[in-house]
Amino acid sequence: MTFKDFNFDIKLQDSLDSIGFENPTPIQEQAIPLIQEGNDLIACAQTGTGKTAAFVLPIIDALSKSEVETTFALIIVPTRELALQIDQALEGFAYFTGVSHLAIYGGSDGQVFAREKKALVEGANIIVATPGRLMAHLNMGYVKFNDIKFLVLDEADRMLDMGFVDDIVKITTYIPSKRQTLMFSATMPEKIRSLAKKLLNNPKEISLSVSKPAVGVTQLAYLAYDTQKNKLITYLLKNKSHSSVIVFASTKQKVKDLERDLLRAHFKIAAIHSDLDQAEREDALRQFRNKQLQVLVATDILSRGIDIEDISLVINYDVPHDPEDYIHRIGRTARAEAKGMAITFINDFNQHKFGNIEQMIGYEIEKVPMPDFLGKGPEYNPSAKPKPFNKSPSKFPNKRVFKPKGPRNNGPNNSNPESK
Repeated sequence: MTFKDFNFDIKLQDSLDSIGFENPTPIQEQAIPLIQEGNDLIACAQTGTGKTAAFVLPIIDALSKSEVETTFALIIVPTRELALQIDQALEGFAYFTGVSHLAIYGGSDGQVFAREKKALVEGANIIVATPGRLMAHLNMGYVKFNDIKFLVLDEADRMLDMGFVDDIVKITTYIPSKRQTLMFSATMPEKIRSLAKKLLNNPKEISLSVSKPAVGVTQLAYLAYDTQKNKLITYLLKNKSHSSVIVFASTKQKVKDLERDLLRAHFKIAAIHSDLDQAEREDALRQFRNKQLQVLVATDILSRGIDIEDISLVINYDVPHDPEDYIHRIGRTARAEAKGMAITFINDFNQHKFGNIEQMIGYEIEKVPMPDFLGKGPEYNPSAKPKPFNKSPSKFPNKRVFKPKGPRNNGPNNSNPESK
């Protein structure tokens, strides 16, 4: 099958031809005809399968054939990075069509807010927006969404995880109830189905390869204590020829510490975390996309919604808390049937979580021995849940405790267990 089989408007087909789009992915092949027929849709497919084009192309096609001048489609996304990604995709797909579009997201200056207001008032054909930023405009009363025919919720599961459900429901009160609603998600938990019942009308459903890593991903794991992880990453990067590497860590402090160590090791690296402003984050992503940087270290904000091609290695510095997040993280590599590698570091506290990941995907992931110079890591025992970390002074045998009252006791019966 080719994109010509969808009978798109000639201007849209010219855009696809110019960027070399010939054969649709499975999600595109199934979703586009259902959208063209006017159905509401719930589509569930893993990261990197081409979901953006699956909903963007039929919307542009409908716009090209109707020549609407007002806002025709609203696409709601969880993060500014995903908003920018979709806006960039629209730039290419709509190049010859005259369709107007704008991304609306938080963290920008007053001039950007004014430009967003102008686009909303004058009616850009396609608006891509994060919920919070869009609500800021809607609350001011100048936004008119009377002519919207398409509402798209992209990465719907992520938006619910981030607490946007109330904003999404509120946004729908500003747009016509007679519309076509499309919900795209990488997972389909029960809370997504509950939201779908509120917003969609007799939707068609598509589900492709849910909760399974892409076939082209080679998955490995190291059993490593936290004190070994930075040296292990340095070793892996020096001894493997990976041109584009993303490292996901659970906290911004870990991201900063790893960035410091890798810079000292003379790697071309940038970090992305919440302490950076939007311009700094966009600059880091631009350099990484342009191959000016080898390594991008990031908190989990990047685990979904970033379209960066040709990533050869994804490293999970920490085991993801949710098994589904593991799928999204390693989904940054081996996209569009390419090959890639994903490596996860498992410390002594995260083994049960990694066991849950293996149970979900249905097989064990190979555990690679630690390099000799780093010593041994913890033993793997996923069935044993770690004991809660207790900060009681008695749990620290080398820490001497002094009572606020009474004589100081340095004898054998003090609180230091080693002296007993």
